[in-house]
Amino acid sequence: MTSRAADLEDQDGLPEAMARLLADYERHLASERDLTPHTVRAYLGDITGLLDHLGRLGLTDVSELDLRSLRSWLARQQSSGLSRTTLARRATAARVFTAWLARTGRIPADVGSSLGSPRSRRTLPAVLRADEAAELVRAAAVRADDGSPTGLRDVAMLELMYATGIRVGELVGLDLDDVDRDRDLVRVLGKGRKERSVPFGRPARRALDAWLTAGRPALRSQGSGPALFLGARGGRIDQRAVRTMVHRRMADVPGAPDIGPHGLRHTAATHLLEGGADLRSVQELLGHASLATTQLYTHVTTDRLRTAYRQAHPRA
Repeated sequence: MTSRAADLEDQDGLPEAMARLLADYERHLASERDLTPHTVRAYLGDITGLLDHLGRLGLTDVSELDLRSLRSWLARQQSSGLSRTTLARRATAARVFTAWLARTGRIPADVGSSLGSPRSRRTLPAVLRADEAAELVRAAAVRADDGSPTGLRDVAMLELMYATGIRVGELVGLDLDDVDRDRDLVRVLGKGRKERSVPFGRPARRALDAWLTAGRPALRSQGSGPALFLGARGGRIDQRAVRTMVHRRMADVPGAPDIGPHGLRHTAATHLLEGGADLRSVQELLGHASLATTQLYTHVTTDRLRTAYRQAHPRA
């Protein structure tokens, strides 16, 4: 038994054969599909639960897996009160797993291909108005007037997130050479390790110039490496610190919703569409694999338009 399989058996109580299978699947996800460690952990957690459920059903070999047992696994979780979003994610994880099992000859047919997913209720994300977004970065700039390195950094991060709509994980992963200051582009490594280039405007460029000239050199340490944005101790800033900073700066904007970095991403997408950008271009900028994900923002803009109409039109 591999050490990884042994660890899984000890931790999760899986039979040795199932633990070996899970270890093989982990190698497939990490090496062949090149998924991020976070995504690999999520998939493994879901499939560990599935394999444990199969054991409870009395199934001792994965070749006995069928659609009925997959459905009973999801039904058991639904009865425990899990959200539709979580159930849909786990159904996806099961389909990816059974496709791998069939492709590698471990089961005769892909029994998960017919497994449906509960439809998640898609709620409209909170976004800032254009004036609130402007006030957010203005208030942060006022705080940075003392020239503190962290103040300059916070302004640069806010400007860049709002200008580009990049994810917080993409932001903290940026290196110095990912920023093309001549062409006002930032090179981003997104989900699935897909690379894209995203433009930014003059306010973000000015904020980045100030950070790189007067802020980053003051925080730089031996552990800084090529990281674009640094924490107070000189290492690469982490996602938690960015989220905390955004929530604190939102408190400086009266009446604005308390959003985090992902709310700034929603805001950037919404303002692009309201400004006339086409849906396909916004999809490319945000790094969405599916246009259906980007279409959520059309519902946001339509909802805002409907609200404005009801408030303004005398016969609404």
